[in-house]
Amino acid sequence: MVEGGIIKADKVEFTECWQTIWKTPYIMRLALSAGIGGLLFGYDTGVISGALLYIREDFDVVDRKTWLQETIVSMAVAGAIVGAAVGGWANDRFGRKMSILAADVLFFVGAIVMAVAPAPWVIILGRILVGFGVGMASMTSPLYISEASPARIRGALVSSNGLLITGGQFLSYLINLAFTHAPGTWRWMLGVAGLPAVVQFVLMLSLPESPRWLYRQNREDEARAVLEKIYPSDKVEEEMNALQSSVEAEKADLEALGSNIFQRVKQAVKNDVVRRGLYAGVTVQVVQQFVGINTVMYYSPTIVQLAGFASNKTALALSLITSGLNAVGSIISMMFVDRKGRRTLMIISLFGIITCLVALSIIFFQAAAHSPLVGRVESNSYGGNSTCSAYLREQHSSSWNCMDCLKATDCAFCTNSAGKYLPGACLASTEAVKDTLRAECRAHHGTWYTNGCPTKFGVVAILLLGAYIIAYSPGMGTVPWIVNSEIYPLRYRGIGGGIAAVANWVSNLLVSETFLTLTEHLGSAGTFLLFAGFSLIGLVAIYFVVPETKGLAFEEVEKMLQKGIRSKKRKGSADASSTKDQDTQ
Repeated sequence: MVEGGIIKADKVEFTECWQTIWKTPYIMRLALSAGIGGLLFGYDTGVISGALLYIREDFDVVDRKTWLQETIVSMAVAGAIVGAAVGGWANDRFGRKMSILAADVLFFVGAIVMAVAPAPWVIILGRILVGFGVGMASMTSPLYISEASPARIRGALVSSNGLLITGGQFLSYLINLAFTHAPGTWRWMLGVAGLPAVVQFVLMLSLPESPRWLYRQNREDEARAVLEKIYPSDKVEEEMNALQSSVEAEKADLEALGSNIFQRVKQAVKNDVVRRGLYAGVTVQVVQQFVGINTVMYYSPTIVQLAGFASNKTALALSLITSGLNAVGSIISMMFVDRKGRRTLMIISLFGIITCLVALSIIFFQAAAHSPLVGRVESNSYGGNSTCSAYLREQHSSSWNCMDCLKATDCAFCTNSAGKYLPGACLASTEAVKDTLRAECRAHHGTWYTNGCPTKFGVVAILLLGAYIIAYSPGMGTVPWIVNSEIYPLRYRGIGGGIAAVANWVSNLLVSETFLTLTEHLGSAGTFLLFAGFSLIGLVAIYFVVPETKGLAFEEVEKMLQKGIRSKKRKGSADASSTKDQDTQ
């Protein structure tokens, strides 16, 4: 998964969860209604990958300018950074319910703006609005579910929000595929997100505010009324007392730390235990993004085209593999994270990621080196004004292949009708002639390439892409969020988790805003090799600064961090063994 917290839940908790919601359907209504925010989160971060293919076809300026494509993709991430910051404040000021309703309005307005956009800058505006909604949803939906759920099944219900995020990404790929032949293509793809936003808005109007927020606002009777719908009558008083103790402890912490956010951050950084926790928490979040996962999630169809599959529909269909495997990986993580440990799972995951990225780099290098040659006869057969001008000016054009053609400005490659690996034509791809020449190419039984070249290595590249997701999702996909839920002392958990989340979003923005530029200057092979290098650095960093927290109570984690980073691993293992021995006794 990409963004948004994951709360661990074991098999027993999931079993109890099903039993509880069967007896009390109201709980499921609360969780699913709020969980639509996670679905929207996943949909709006995933849908742009397919929509971008058709936006490029409609707007020539987008097709020609890589930075504009990156901006359209990444502005949702930029908006999410602001939305998450505002969402944290709005949650406390106006309540969880109102924050979710505000996020729905942003999702809906952003979707409509994108669907009717007459120019690329309007799409960017819509992406920013949707990003605000994504950021608010990432902060609010898990919080509302957590506070409106019985404690014994809270982890399972909040985990369902994480599954809805990956499910939303998978749904976005299905929707993209469904609208490939519809008039307006990308407008439908982006506009459909408005429908679940309306559904959630209507459902949330009939649901209450979270009991914890109500109690903090001294609306105790309303908080009790909500708890009476969630818990059995004999448990309500007990939960009210627990809520009172928790809120009072929170207020005491705020008084101790101060209400000013900058003051609280300063105190957190000065604390040795928190600072060491931040080394680990921020490291795993930054590494999660710099292994290149969101290049795959945001640009998956484009990467498939770089692997030699020219058809938009084929690229979207093959991209379903990555999204589906990402969802499956989230489930696998829940099964193994408490067996194998957090640190171990991340290290295993990174070994797999590095292997796949290096292999992808080799495959793309071989594909570029063995791409079909450009034939002078084939290029001239479409007429004098149809041949790529850069090819005509080149003195050594006889050595040109398909990759050389595509690197030239405003040029495209049309395959030979006798075989796609035979010499083909390097044609002009300017706005004036692109559509005409593409139609002529297809009329001659050729295939029009603008992103990648025909290659025998395409299927291998797709398989490696799938292997990369399988390696990533169960480890680096979910574990960083679990580590951040455990690594900080209780008083500083909100501040520490917030700092790490901001590091994640900013890293996400940097990666998504630079991927296409990197492929343009380094090539696909060089770009994947670069991410393999980042992953190797991340592996070393995690090995040295991230402790194992499996099986440790929060107090034990805090004691472990007090000893310093170099002793974390030894101390963590000793404490875990000691705890296990005590349990055995």
